Amino acid sequence: MPAPLRLGLLGCGDIAARRTLPALARTPGAALAAVAARDPARAAAFAARFGGEPAASYEELLGRPDVDAVYLCLPTMLHAHWAGRALEAGKHILVEKPLATNGADARRLFALAGRRNLVLLENFMFLHHAAQRTVAGLLGSGVLGTVRAVSAAFTIPPRPDGDTRYDPALGGGALLDNGVYPLRAALRFLGTDLTVAGAVLRHDERRGVDLSGAALLAAPGGATAQVRWGMEHHYRSWYEIQGSAGALSVEHVYTAAPDRSPVVRVHTGSEVRELRVPAEDHFEAVLAFFAAAVAAASRSAERPGLPLLDAESRRQAGLLDEVRRAALRVSA
Repeated sequence: MPAPLRLGLLGCGDIAARRTLPALARTPGAALAAVAARDPARAAAFAARFGGEPAASYEELLGRPDVDAVYLCLPTMLHAHWAGRALEAGKHILVEKPLATNGADARRLFALAGRRNLVLLENFMFLHHAAQRTVAGLLGSGVLGTVRAVSAAFTIPPRPDGDTRYDPALGGGALLDNGVYPLRAALRFLGTDLTVAGAVLRHDERRGVDLSGAALLAAPGGATAQVRWGMEHHYRSWYEIQGSAGALSVEHVYTAAPDRSPVVRVHTGSEVRELRVPAEDHFEAVLAFFAAAVAAASRSAERPGLPLLDAESRRQAGLLDEVRRAALRVSA
């Protein structure tokens, strides 16, 4: 029986407490070894609740020989810096999205991971859910014909004042928080050669962050993606893929609850089919994928699925640059 992957938590964010660490406790082949936070008392509280040993600092955790990999759950602006520090310390990394706020940082980090034979995985859980496998199977079967267009949206209602999403120093703003999800869906279904044909960002001048936006993306063959995001909206977590012979759509796709059975709706001609996908915890799914990828790296074996995820993450960071350059900015 192989030894479990010993994971260190870098940053005690809300998502770690609510979803990732409970899922880790249910994931065979992985265990929490150490916890570090800016506030040592918070790290101690997390360790008492979830296991592992509290570390006095981020640096101390990265230096621990009993930590094989790091789950990085820090504010967005700190992701690229600490991902680089963790890679330099020889640790595999699962990092909350977005890995990087710009293309240059993403390229640098993946180059470093490649040189060190380390796994660097951006934590987009929805890509590992059974709903995504169902959609991939339908696309592979040719039931939609040739994919012509993708529409995708992830929008949430306004957050309370003081929420970190409103703090530009921490990487706040809707583009980095939820805009990366529909961008990632577009990349998955239309490929990594997408370019930005146009964009809009609605900017809150008082807070210094964007509140919402939209972009039109184009693939080399003329297929398009219309994506939108925001944090001043009715909740929406959805994508639709339109082909030459049919279309499909999935609701609640980016944030599926572990007890929710997503429905994939397939339209072909006048027929509409609803395919109910079994419920699963996509946090457990991504942790199992990460542990398997690290195990494969230690054997210098192939890591199925990882090259595509790496390529999408690199291009996604580049699209963030292009969206910002192309955007018509409207004051909120």
